[in-house]
Amino acid sequence: MLSVSKNGCDLEGLVNEFENTDAVTADLVRHIITKACPRFLLLQKAGKTTNADRSIQVGAWCDVALALIKIELPAWSIRRLVHEDGEWFCSLTNEPNLPLTLDDTADFSHPVLPVAILGAFIEALQRENCSSDRPASRRAALAHASAATG
Repeated sequence: MLSVSKNGCDLEGLVNEFENTDAVTADLVRHIITKACPRFLLLQKAGKTTNADRSIQVGAWCDVALALIKIELPAWSIRRLVHEDGEWFCSLTNEPNLPLTLDDTADFSHPVLPVAILGAFIEALQRENCSSDRPASRRAALAHASAATG
């Protein structure tokens, strides 16, 4: 059994798995949860993930992906979800009020919608857990944009 990553910085392999994935499966979701979702695992042990567990059982992968985002990354939300030229593009943000040009989103595209959402989720987890200077760099970008326009 895999152990949950303590710092979240070793999730690159998980993102790479999505590039070669044709569909979401219960095993893939369990792998993601075990590797990257400590909050979900704690809630599951406490019996508070009944709806998400049921969604996994019935294969409601978009519902599962949205539940994981809500539990593991409560400050993040879907900024854009677009289907174009046979690909789904999912963009997650933790700064939804920023103009799109300044927002540093977690993005992933894939022909299968739940794979695109889960890929963006893993990308957001990496950014959230591995980058200690993100708020400072975001403030710097805002200050630069304000100076340029004002």
